[in-house]
Amino acid sequence: MTRASLFSVLFGAALALGIRATPRRLAQAATPPGEQGAQRGRAADVRARAIQSRDMWRRGREKLMLNDFGELGHFRAANAALPPPGPAEKRVVFFGDSITAGWPLDQFFPGRPYVNRGIGGQTTSQALVRFRQDVIDLHPAVVVILLGTNDIAGNTGEISVGDIEKNLASMAELARVHHIAVVFSSVTPVHDYTPESDIAFPLRPPATIRALNEWLKAHCAAEGATYLDYFSAMIDGAGLMRRELARDGLHPNHAGYEIMAPLAEAAIQRALAVPAAP
Repeated sequence: MTRASLFSVLFGAALALGIRATPRRLAQAATPPGEQGAQRGRAADVRARAIQSRDMWRRGREKLMLNDFGELGHFRAANAALPPPGPAEKRVVFFGDSITAGWPLDQFFPGRPYVNRGIGGQTTSQALVRFRQDVIDLHPAVVVILLGTNDIAGNTGEISVGDIEKNLASMAELARVHHIAVVFSSVTPVHDYTPESDIAFPLRPPATIRALNEWLKAHCAAEGATYLDYFSAMIDGAGLMRRELARDGLHPNHAGYEIMAPLAEAAIQRALAVPAAP
């Protein structure tokens, strides 16, 4: 099958599955006034289903949350088996949630001493608990932090953007004390182009993502950390995640990671080039 014919098949399948050509929020804005009430009602139903899905997921994790909130047990064995970095090794820890966990670093950064410490579903409040075990104790030269989308979604309960920022700032302070260079990744965008995106998009308002990213960028400038801007490279003209980069509107696919990888590598090299603080 040629590439062109493969594209035609995939595009046809996408249409059959109901992928939208424009974001729901823009389509709603263009709806005739007499139909906007019905559109708002449908949007409210989608949001209600997204909340119900999240809350069911949370109930399924209640035992884990009560016994190991930070999920310290997740990487305990892997950390014990990981040897310390060699004298000239510049180890990098990628620290985050499912977007990090789903990234096959060995494929995108072959031969690099890059360690994946992502756990699906985690928020900054959980990640802060395990920061010492999964970052500091591994003695990296750099930590690449990508967190915040699950806080916005309320995975561990409602939290203000200000408190998300404080959790992230605490991680950066801990890293600096231990002479670890910090790369703060922007929160990646979301979209609502596909039926699958109805789970993630309603809980992650793009305006909130942008506000957190503005803080991350400003914090990096003020504190000498490195800002890694995935967001700008992954959005379309509507300001949402490009449809082809994530089927569920949240988790990057291979094409998404292909965009992210060179940006991450460039940010890591910038961070390594900065003289370590005394």
